[in-house]
Parts: sequence; C-alpha cells; structure tokens
Amino acid sequence: MVEQTMRSHLAALAALTAATALISPPQAQATRIDLAQEWYDITARTIAAAPAPTQITNNRTWAISWLAAARAARHGHDRTFTEAAVATAVHDTLINLVPSQAPEVDRALATTLARIPNGPSKSRGTSEGSAQAKRILTERSGDGLDPASVNAPFVVPPAAPGAWRPTPPAYSPAIQYGNRAAKPFALRRADQFRPAPPPALDSARYQRDLAEARDFGSSTSTVRTEAQTTVASFWYQGSQPAFLTPLRVALTESRGSLTDRVTLVAVFNIAAVDTQIATSDAKYTYLLWRPVTALRAGGLPDWTPLHVTPAHPDYPSGHGTYAGVAEQVLTALTGPRTREPFELTSPTAPGVVFRYQAWRELSRDNVNARVWSGIHTRVADEVGVELGRKVGRYTLDALDRLVR
Repeated sequence: MVEQTMRSHLAALAALTAATALISPPQAQATRIDLAQEWYDITARTIAAAPAPTQITNNRTWAISWLAAARAARHGHDRTFTEAAVATAVHDTLINLVPSQAPEVDRALATTLARIPNGPSKSRGTSEGSAQAKRILTERSGDGLDPASVNAPFVVPPAAPGAWRPTPPAYSPAIQYGNRAAKPFALRRADQFRPAPPPALDSARYQRDLAEARDFGSSTSTVRTEAQTTVASFWYQGSQPAFLTPLRVALTESRGSLTDRVTLVAVFNIAAVDTQIATSDAKYTYLLWRPVTALRAGGLPDWTPLHVTPAHPDYPSGHGTYAGVAEQVLTALTGPRTREPFELTSPTAPGVVFRYQAWRELSRDNVNARVWSGIHTRVADEVGVELGRKVGRYTLDALDRLVR
C-alpha cells in the first residue's frame, strides 16, 4: 500500500515539477533558500492542517519524516544531492501519513526541486530520499502510535487512598494508556528509565507538595499572583505544539551543515516520542491520584483547580518530561541558550507574549505552571523533567544507530 501510494503521487509530481520549472522566473530559481527551514515550515503546516487527535501521533509524523531525511542526507556528497534527498524524504513520508494534504505537499516539493539544478546528483538524491522514506515507513508500520492504540481502554482500579480515578468536572476515561505498549524509536523498552515510586502519601514531601497545589492551584486562590496565573495559563497548552517555535529557533540559529540541522529536528522528535512512551509507562505503573482527588478525599469536597485536570495519573508530569527532553536535546545540539531572546505565544493565554533565551527557562516555567494550575504536585513535575533529560541523553547517545 505504501509503495502504491508513493508511485501514484510521484507520477503526478513529475509532470507538476516540469510545469513549475517552466513558469519559475530565473531570479527565483537562483535565490538561496534555507531548505531545512522551508521543509520544517511545510511539515508544521501539513500537520496543523490535519492533526491527529493524539499528541504523540503528531510527534511520530515529525519523527518519521525527519528521520527519513536525516538518513538520506548522510548518503550524499554534495549540496544538490542532500537538498533533493531531504525534500523528497520529508515529502514522501508526509503524503503517506497525512494523505489529505498530499496536493499541497506535492506542490511544495515541485517548487523545491525546480530550484535545484538538474543532473545525476539531483536524481540520486530524490531516489535516496524516496528509498529512505519507504524504509522508515516499513519499520514503523504497526508501532502502536495510532490514535486508537494510544487511547487503549484502561480499567480503573478500585477506589483507594492514592489510587488514580477519573477527575471532575467530566470524569472522563483515562487517555494515553496505550503509549506504554508502543514501539519506541531509541529506547530498548518503555520502562528503561522508569523513576522511583512517588513519595508516600504521609511523607513530608508529598504533604508539602499537596499543600502547595491546594494553596496556589485553587481556582479561588488568594496567594497565587497574577504573574503566576499567567504562567499557568500560558503553559496549559499542549507540549508538542508549544515546542514548535523553540525547535525552529534552534534550527535557525544552528551553524551546522544541512545534514546536521535535519538530524537536530529528527532527534528532537524521536526523543519526544520515546519520552511520552516512558511517561505513560510510569504514570500507569504508579497510578498516583491527582491533587483534586486527594484534596477532596481529604476534607475539601469543593476544592477546584484553576484549570481542568487532564485524564491520566499525576506522576510523572507529561509537560515536565517534554520540557526536560527538549532542554536536554537542544542544549546538547545547540548550546544552553540562544544568541538572542525569542518570543513565544500560547493559544491558552491569548495576547500574552513570553521571551526566553535559555532552554532551562522553559523547563522551569513548565514545572511551576502545572502546580499553579492545580493539576500536578511539584514532585511529579520535577521527576518528569529528569525523566525527559534521561531519555534525551540516551537518544543522543543512540544517534549513530538511529540514522545509519
């Protein structure tokens, strides 16, 4: 099926490429365009136009597309080959994974290929890109990261102190339970970096963290400042779309070769997928209840968090693990901070603009935000960041194996 889909699109694309070359003015063809940024933006637009309902599935699309491109790029000996290989690899994977956007992605590839000089190197590059796309799509077939598998049914355990149960107001069924059974890209198994159990309910650490969530995370808190409320609302957005801009900033600032920069995008998303697998493994192993459940069971039946609690266990925090893996990968590949501050916006805090420069600042705000939202204990956030860092380090160490 994959091969048949690619053949039909490539046949149509050949004619489209020729037509585009005829109408493209010479000055446009001579303009040097940053191909990594160009195809980063194409990937982002393609997924945004037809996103999967599960975050990890969208990360999977990024990881597959850019891993194919990174592998293809490493077989080249000149820029013509590499540009043709990268664009073709991303194109071929995207039209398979997001088929509704194939016409737009076909046109994007035609534009790119019309800009690249014709010749044997270009031909070899497009062939290699297609071959690597087909290879990775075959490797990842049936990996358990489709939405139905990700949200596999979970049987809630009997009510008991500390045990997770659906949370108000909707009391929705658990989500992301199936992540833990999915096939990782780099990790050997989902529990490879499983953290130690959360603190006991009667421990000083847990009681302190629960009290913090109670006081600072309440919808009617009198101690949470306006600035803290803004941070909580800003980072209530999903992690995967939230880190699209930071990753693009890193890609733009990188002084590496095209191959190095393509690899940066691939490694980031591979590590992000594996971190979410590891997170769900820990969440559904320990099944720690959320602050709202603990506080209502402890004598505050009307306590309500600032933001609605996501439908999965507390420990560790998914936002924490995502921030931790992003910090680790971006620091290792681009340094601990950007040359200039960059701006971020959020759909969950309209009109708010934050400025960041060090990657660790994003981890700091994610940790605080989930406490101030009233949806996590601080220990869940901090352990999450460390879990993400561990997965990030391991993925970077496995780089040669992944891209060969």
